[in-house]
Amino acid sequence: MNSRLWGATAILLLSPLASSHPTSRPDSHAPIGVMGDHFHKPGEVMLSYRYMHMDMAGSRSDTSSISPTEIATTIPNRFFGTPGQPPTLRVVPTEMTMDMHMFGVMYAPMERLTLMGMFNYIDKEMTHTTFQGGMGTTELGSFTTKASGMGDTTLAGLIKIGSNEQNRLHATIGVSLPTGDIKETDQILTPMGGTPSPRLPYPMQLGSGTYDLITGLSYATFRDRWSFGSQWRSTFRLGANDEDYSLGDEHELTSWGSYLAAPIMSISARLKAYRRDNIDGIDPQIVAPVQTADPDNQAMDRLDASIGVNFGDGSWRGHRISAEFTVPLHQKLDGPQLETDWGVTVGYQFTF
Repeated sequence: MNSRLWGATAILLLSPLASSHPTSRPDSHAPIGVMGDHFHKPGEVMLSYRYMHMDMAGSRSDTSSISPTEIATTIPNRFFGTPGQPPTLRVVPTEMTMDMHMFGVMYAPMERLTLMGMFNYIDKEMTHTTFQGGMGTTELGSFTTKASGMGDTTLAGLIKIGSNEQNRLHATIGVSLPTGDIKETDQILTPMGGTPSPRLPYPMQLGSGTYDLITGLSYATFRDRWSFGSQWRSTFRLGANDEDYSLGDEHELTSWGSYLAAPIMSISARLKAYRRDNIDGIDPQIVAPVQTADPDNQAMDRLDASIGVNFGDGSWRGHRISAEFTVPLHQKLDGPQLETDWGVTVGYQFTF
């Protein structure tokens, strides 16, 4: 993302915001797509479930769309020279979906500390077009790869820095545990017509394979019918995994506003700037004439916009139901990569 977009987002995040944060309000939590946004009272427990869906279709390089035939005839294959590898990318992803089921628990053992654990189950599907042989635009066929299973597990502490009737501020520090598989395989269609089942490229794996440091800072403020919040969150990879690579570091900067439309309902709008670095290293078993197998085709800058709705608290006695719909406003990809089209998150939270 260019410096102007990051600057505009930073200005939004740091703008002065004013003012009551009764916990009985439906907007006492951030929109459901924001993780670790709030802390709890001593002895309080919150259980949560989120369902997240993301849909991707079509490829982009930098900020421009690129067609499958253009990829197949003009984009170099970094593995050319390895036996059986053509000079250009002859297998092109056309669409991908990801469904994630996230289960969370939060517990405050003391006034200034809330502990959080997040566990998830992931389903991924990616559809590809295979072009025949080493040249030309003749399509040999299409195929879909799938991967599903447990993802990485997050354990974190939310440390209260300050809180009063109108504002709250806390830091997040945690670790992501490598519980997601990085050796998923499935059957493919090669440019020569073969149907082997090799290790799948990086976007189809379920975890990072590394212990990752998570840091962040969250702020929220409340008015009579309005509330506002901001959060920075980063994930840093702590070394290489068993396959000699580490995923790129990730950084998020998000800001939201919510309006109390009724005692048990709020509506929200949110902006998020997201940056992901390229992969460091390479898995020696991921070798294929496809863009997803290239560690240097993974970085991105993206600006997302979301709208959401929250129901709960008050007469709901600690129950909250929320939903959020997201579309990208800007995408700059080290590509070619599949571009994101839209995403949705729905969730349930129960505090007792």
